[in-house]
Amino acid sequence: MSTYHYIIIGAGSAGCVLANRLSADPSHSVLLIEAGGPDKKMEIHIPAGYGKLHRSEVDWGFETEPQEAVLNRRIYLPRGKTLGGSSSTNAMAYVRGNPADYDDWAAAGNPGWAYRDVLPYFIRSEHNQDIHNAYHGDRGELQVEYPKGFRTPFGEAFVEACVQNGFADNPDFNGARQEGVGLLQLTTQNGKRHSAASAFLRPVLQRKNLQVITHAQVRRIILHNDKATAVEFSRKGGSSLQIIHASKEIILSAGAFASPQLLMLSGIGDPDVLQRAGVACLHELRGVGRNLQDHLFYGVSALATVQKGLNHRISPLNQLKDLARFLLTQKGAMSVGPLEAMAFGSTSASPDRVDFQFHFVPLYLGADYRTDIYDLTTFPRADGFTILPTLLRPKSRGYVTLRSDNPFDAPIIQPHFLSVEADMALLVEAGKKAMEVMQAAAFDPYRKQITLPPDSSSDEGFLQHIRQHLETVYHPVGTCKMGRDEEAVVDARLRVHGLEGLRVIDASIMPTIVSGNTNAPVYMIAEKGADMVLDQ
Repeated sequence: MSTYHYIIIGAGSAGCVLANRLSADPSHSVLLIEAGGPDKKMEIHIPAGYGKLHRSEVDWGFETEPQEAVLNRRIYLPRGKTLGGSSSTNAMAYVRGNPADYDDWAAAGNPGWAYRDVLPYFIRSEHNQDIHNAYHGDRGELQVEYPKGFRTPFGEAFVEACVQNGFADNPDFNGARQEGVGLLQLTTQNGKRHSAASAFLRPVLQRKNLQVITHAQVRRIILHNDKATAVEFSRKGGSSLQIIHASKEIILSAGAFASPQLLMLSGIGDPDVLQRAGVACLHELRGVGRNLQDHLFYGVSALATVQKGLNHRISPLNQLKDLARFLLTQKGAMSVGPLEAMAFGSTSASPDRVDFQFHFVPLYLGADYRTDIYDLTTFPRADGFTILPTLLRPKSRGYVTLRSDNPFDAPIIQPHFLSVEADMALLVEAGKKAMEVMQAAAFDPYRKQITLPPDSSSDEGFLQHIRQHLETVYHPVGTCKMGRDEEAVVDARLRVHGLEGLRVIDASIMPTIVSGNTNAPVYMIAEKGADMVLDQ
C-alpha cells in the first residue's frame, strides 16, 4: 500500500497510543514507522532487566556535547530504539507532574492545556490497580500499580525518614497534591513491564487497517506547496528508498531529539542552521531544535548494615536464582525496577511550589566515582541505598541541531546543563535536604556510613560532587515547542506552524518541562493529540 490516511513516525510512547486511537475507526488506514526493531529482547519485559538495556541494540545511546559546568563531561543520554520506545527501556515510574505545570502551558498561550483540561486524558489511559478516586482511571489500557512481588525495607525507611524531616506522608502524588513522600507506582502488570507497546500496540496489531514497519529509518518528510504529503525512508540502513503518501496527516512522534532532527532534515527550521548542514530550507521555522530541557540528578549514598538491598543481587549466581523465581512466579527482585519511592519538595527559591524531587533506590553507589549508574557491572556488591536529588524546573536551555545532512548521523545535542547558576544552587540545597533525610532516625537500623558526597561540610564539597557525579534523568523535552512566540514550532493543536498535514505529538512539544518523570505526561499528550487529529 503506497498511501495511508495517517502516517506516524516513531513507535514510542506517543506513537503507540496514536496508532491505537487512530486505527480504532476501521475506515482510517494507519501506518506506524519505527527505526528500531520489535520489542523481543527478554530484558525489556523483566523489570529488573532495566539495567541491561542501556547501550544495547534497543538504545540509541546518544550523548551530549562536552558540558562546561560539569568538568566538560559528555553526559550519556539513553533513548529507546524499539517498539514502545523509552517506555520499553525506562525505570517504569508513573508520575504526572504538578497541576501548575499545565496551567503554565495554558497561560503561555496554549488554550486547552490547563490541568483541568488534561486530567481526563491521564485518566483515559490509566488502569490503576490500587488507587481509586477522581484523579485515577481503572478502564484504560496502561496498568499502574504498587509493586507487589518484592520490596526492600529501605524504601519504607526512606518514607519515614522524609516524614521525620517535615515531608507530608503522601501515598498519591499524582492526586490532589504533589508535595510529600510515598512509595512509587510503576507501569507493570503481573510482575512484567507494561510498556506502550504492551499496553496500546500489541492488543490492536490484528486490525487490518493498521500496519507497523520496523527497522525503518525515516530520511525526510516530503513537502508540496506547504503541505506534508509523504515520508521517505529506508529499511535496515539500505540504500533503496521507499516513499509512502499520507492523504490526511503525517504525525511526528520520534521524541525530543529525533523529531527536530527529522524536521530539519526535511528542510524545516532555521535557514542558517540548515545551510551549515547542507540542507535546503523549504520552510523557515527558527524554533526547531531550541528550548531543550531535561531533569538532572546526582547521588547521596549510604552503605547499609544489612544485605537487604539490590547490590548483592547483581552477582551472577544471585541473578540466576532471582530469574528462576521470576520465571516460576513473576515475583521476587526481578519483578521490580530500581526505584522504590519518591519525594517532592520545595527549596527556598520556590517555597510555594515543588521544585525538587528525590528518587530513592535501594542501591549503593560506592565511596568513589567508579560507579556508572547506567551500568550494573560497575556497582559495588555491598548493599546500601541512595537518594538522588533531582532538579525539576531547570532554567538552563539548550538545543538539538544537525551534525550533517545524513539521517544516520546522530544529532548534535547541546543542553547547556547548569549554565544558569540558579540550577546548581538548587541542586546543592536539595542535596543538603537529602543529607538530613539520610541522617534521620528511621535509617538508624540500616545506615552504616554515608559515603557520598565525600565532603558534605560545605557548598564547595557538594559542588565538586555534583560536577563529578551529575547525570540526566533522560527526560528531554521542549525542542518542538508548543506556543505562539518566536521559538514555537507547533500551535496549541500541535500543528506545525505554517504547514498543512503535519503535527508533532510527543515530549518535544512541552513549552516547559513538567515537575516529574515524563512518561505519563507523554501518554496524556498522545491521547489529547489523537482527539485533535480526529476532530479534523
